[in-house]
Amino acid sequence: MRLLARASARHLLRHPAQLALSVLGVALGVAVVVAMDLAIQSSREAFRVSTETVAGRATHMVSGTVGGVDEELFTRIRLEAGLREAAPVVEGYASSRLLQGMALRVLGVDPFSEGPFRPFLAGGPTGVDVSALLTTPGGVVLSSVTAAEAGVKPGDVLPVRVEGRERDLPVLGVLEPQDRLARAGLRDLLVMDVASAQDLLGMVGRLSRVDLRVADGPAGDEALARVAALLPSGARLESAGTRTAALVGMIRAFDLNLTALSLLGVVFGMFLIYNAMTFSVVQRRELLGGLRALGVTRGEVVAIILREALWVGLAGAALGVAAGTLLGRGLVGMVTRTINDLYFVVSVEGLALPPGVLLKGAALGVGATLLAALPPALEAGAAVPRVAQLRSAVEAAARRAVPRAAAAGVLLFVAGGGLLALPTRALGVSFAALFLVILGMALMVPLGTVALVALFRPVAARGGGILGTMASRGVVTALSRTAPAVASLVVAVSVTVGLGIMIQSFRGTLTQWLGATLQADVYVSLPSTTSASRAEGTLAPEAVDALRAHPAVAAWSTYRGVELTDAVGPLRLVALELDPRGEASLDFRAGGGVAAFAAFRGDGAVFVSEPFAYRRGVTVGDTVTLPVARGTGRHAVAGGGAGGGGVRRDR
Repeated sequence: MRLLARASARHLLRHPAQLALSVLGVALGVAVVVAMDLAIQSSREAFRVSTETVAGRATHMVSGTVGGVDEELFTRIRLEAGLREAAPVVEGYASSRLLQGMALRVLGVDPFSEGPFRPFLAGGPTGVDVSALLTTPGGVVLSSVTAAEAGVKPGDVLPVRVEGRERDLPVLGVLEPQDRLARAGLRDLLVMDVASAQDLLGMVGRLSRVDLRVADGPAGDEALARVAALLPSGARLESAGTRTAALVGMIRAFDLNLTALSLLGVVFGMFLIYNAMTFSVVQRRELLGGLRALGVTRGEVVAIILREALWVGLAGAALGVAAGTLLGRGLVGMVTRTINDLYFVVSVEGLALPPGVLLKGAALGVGATLLAALPPALEAGAAVPRVAQLRSAVEAAARRAVPRAAAAGVLLFVAGGGLLALPTRALGVSFAALFLVILGMALMVPLGTVALVALFRPVAARGGGILGTMASRGVVTALSRTAPAVASLVVAVSVTVGLGIMIQSFRGTLTQWLGATLQADVYVSLPSTTSASRAEGTLAPEAVDALRAHPAVAAWSTYRGVELTDAVGPLRLVALELDPRGEASLDFRAGGGVAAFAAFRGDGAVFVSEPFAYRRGVTVGDTVTLPVARGTGRHAVAGGGAGGGGVRRDR
C-alpha cells in the first residue's frame, strides 16, 4: 500500500491542472454553501440577540393586535391581577442623519419597573442608572458603540427623525456592554422614559406591550389566568419566545431558497470531481491493469482511488471554508438588507462563525467528493487485469452502458416531472423532483451526444475535412471521457439558463405590475425608517387636506397599511380609498369586476393577494377573519390575486 500511495501521489503531481480543477470544484461548492449559511446564521443570531437583550428576563408579554394596548392595562395587571413583576414597554423605530443606513430601535421603559427585566438598565458596573430619564423629557441612553459611531457623548443631542418629524434628543448616558453578545444586542438601541417614547412615536396613552415575569408551576399558571381574564378585545397573552419564533419563521422559505441555490454549487462540484477522477482512472488503465496482474487486489485499487479523492476533498474543503468565510462577509450585508426590506429590522454587527456551519460545509465537500469518486473507483477495481490494459474494452463497455443510462435517465426525468405535478406545498418534494430532473438529464446526455454527433458528422467532414471527421469520431470513440464532460456542461448550462429565465420572469412580472400599479403622477409618503420596499408612517391630517384641495389635483387615493398576526402567521392589512380610475391597477386571478368593487366599497369585502389565498386556502366567496383592535372582523373575499394599490397617497 505504501508503494501504491507513492504511485498515486506521483500521478497527481504529474497532472497539476487536473488536480487543481478537482480541488477547485470542491472549494467552489463548499464556499457557496458556507457563505450562504454564515450569512443566514449571522442574521438570525443578530435578531435573536437583539430580541433577547431587549426582552430581558421576561417570560411572557401582553400585546395588542393593532396599535398596542391601552396603558391602563399595565396598572390593572399590577393591581387587580396582583402581578408585581410587570413592566410597560413602548417600541418603535427612528433614524438619524448621524447614523446613515441604521434603523434605531426606540425602547421606552419605566425605570421603576425595570429591575426584574433588563439588567443593563439597573445601574451598576454592567449598566447605567436611567433614573435621569424621568427628569429630562426626551432624554435618551444609548450604547457606547452607537454613541461612538454617531460622534456624540453625554451632554450632546442626538438628532432623530420619526415619521418625517425631526427631534433633538438629549444624550443622558451611554451603556457599556461587558461582552460581545450584549454589545451586539444594544448596538442600535435608544432607551427613553416610556412617556417620552410615547410622545416621540405618536403613541400617547398606548403601550406596545407589557412584559411579564412569571414563575413556573401552578402559581405561575394561576397568575397568567388572572392576567388573561383582564385582557380586552384585541389583546393577547403569549410567551416571550412565541413572537421571536413567529418572526424567524417568516424567513424560513427565504433561507431554504438560499440553501437550495448553494447546494447547486455542490452538484456542479460533484460533476467536476467525477469528471476529473474518471480521467484519472482512464489515464492509468494500463498501470492499474499491470498492478492487478502483479497481485494488487480490487479492494486496494478502490482504496487508493478513494484515498486520492479524500485528499482532494480535504484540500478543497479547507479552501472552500476559507473562501466561504470571506464571501459570507459580503453576503451578510445583502441578506440583511433583504430581510430588513421584506420582513423585520435586524442589525448585524459582524459575521458569526458557528463551528457547526463550518464543519457542515467541510463534511459536505468531503462527502460529495467521495460519492463522486466512488463510481470510477469501483470501475477501476472491477476491471480484469488483461482487459484493463485494453482501451477498446473500456470504450466498448461505455458504449454498451449508454442505452441503459439513457433509460434510467428517462425514468428519473419522468419521476421528477411526476413529483412536480403533484398538488403539494412541500418544498422538500419540489427540490427532490428538481434533483431527479437534473440527474435524469445528465444520464440522457451520452445518448444525445452520440445522436447529435452522428447527425452533424457529414457537416464536420465537409467543413473540416479529415480533421473534422476525426474530431467527430473521437467524441464517440472516447465516450468514457467525453460523456461526463458533456453531461456536466449540459447541467451547468441548463441550470444557468433556468435561473436566468426565472429571474427575467420575475423582472418582467414586476415591470408589468409597476406599469399597472403606478398610475399616479405624484406620490406623497413619509420616509421609511425600517424598509425601502413600502411606505410607512402617517401623514398629518392638515397635509392630507392641503394636498386634496390643491387645484392641480384631479384625483387622489389613499393607502394605509398595518401589520397583523393571525393563526397562520404575520400578514399585512392594507386599507384603500381608491379613485375609480385606479381600479385598473388591481390585477385579479379570480373575482373582481363592478360587483366586486361595489362590495369592496360598501359591504366591507376584501381583496386578497395570491400568496395570502395560497397559504390560507381561501378563494372568492369565502370569508376571512382578521384580528383587529376590537376583536375580529369577518369579511367576504371579492377578488383574489390583487397586485397593488393603484394611485396612492399615505395618510
